[in-house]
This record gives sequence, structure tokens and C-alpha cells, in this order.
Amino acid sequence: MERPKNKFLEELENGLGHHEDKKSILMEYEIHIQEILLESYDCSDENEIIERIISRLGSPEEIAAMWKQELSVTPSNMKWLFILMNILFFGGGSLLTLFHNLFQWNWLSVVWSHLTAIPALIAFIYMFFWALLGYEIGKGFGHGGRTLLKKTFLLSLIPNLMLMVLTVFEIIPHSWFEPLLTKTFIIACIMLTILLYPISWIGYRWGRKASI
Repeated sequence: MERPKNKFLEELENGLGHHEDKKSILMEYEIHIQEILLESYDCSDENEIIERIISRLGSPEEIAAMWKQELSVTPSNMKWLFILMNILFFGGGSLLTLFHNLFQWNWLSVVWSHLTAIPALIAFIYMFFWALLGYEIGKGFGHGGRTLLKKTFLLSLIPNLMLMVLTVFEIIPHSWFEPLLTKTFIIACIMLTILLYPISWIGYRWGRKASI
């Protein structure tokens, strides 16, 4: 049972050449091959086992070509897309807050009251955004997306930190965020901010697995 796995991994290793993430790629595919071998415990034909591995994962040549192609993909568009989305998210919320406090528009007061009544739902949607960020990077760039994830995360986090600083030092009046700005809400925001990277990382791992 070990010979088909070793043969497949050896061919994959040769095909990857000097890929910078070769070790991690081989380890991940070894795990998937091991799962296939466990499912094929009733099969003793090595050729059939190799066919099952290839049908599930692709041939070593196809996999090596896919990972080499990833090195030539420029991740800038993906990075700036999510940074822009986060800026739009915060920009929209900031404009809504500003207009609500400067103008006495009835329809805007209704929208504000509805949004401030569902902070948990808003937080969940925002967490989903960060999970989606990790997933898309993992699916699109695989192992090569780890550095991209960190850069995108740090840059996307700038609006969050700026809002916190402006609020803590009361550059933005606390009264603007009533009835949201309670001690519980502030603690929740800090905890959720700390959880953003782990959530993105889980999404990245999920996306990377989906890319295989």
C-alpha cells in the first residue's frame, strides 16, 4: 500500500522542482493520499490504487504544473480588492453615522435604529467577510497565499484601528455611536478584532483544501 503513495509523491517532488513550498505541498498531498489508501483497504492491485489517487487528485504532472502556474499569478488584484471592500464597508458605516448625527432625516433615523438593534448580526456578517477573504486567497493561491493573507490582513485592518483610535480619544464623539457604545460592546469589538486573523486563517486553510 505504501509503494503507490511513494511513487506518486516521488513523481510530484520531481515535477515541483525548486518550488519554494515543495515540502508543505508534499506533506499535504501525502495526507490526502493516505486518506485514499484507507478507503482502498480492500484493494490489493497497486495499479488500481494509483488510478484512484490520480482520479481524485490529478496526476503528479498536472499538480506540479498547477503549483508552478500559481507562482506566476500576481496577487495584487486580490489583495487590493479585499482592502477596497473593507474600506467601503467602513466608509459606508462612517457616512451613515455622520449623516445620522448631522441631519435629522426620518428615514435615516429608521435605518439607524434598525441597524443598532442588530449588532450581533452585523458582527457575524463582518466575520464572514474575513473568512471569505481567507478562503478566496487559499483557493486562489494555495500555499503561496500565506504571505498574501498576512499582507492583506494587515492593510485591511488599518480602517478598523483608525476608527478605534479616533473613538477612544474622543476625536469622534461617543454620543455619535449611542446606543452601541457600551462597555460590553467595546469589549466585544476588541475580542472580535483579535479573532479576525484566526478566522481568516481558518478560511484560508479551507480554501487551500478546496483548491486540491
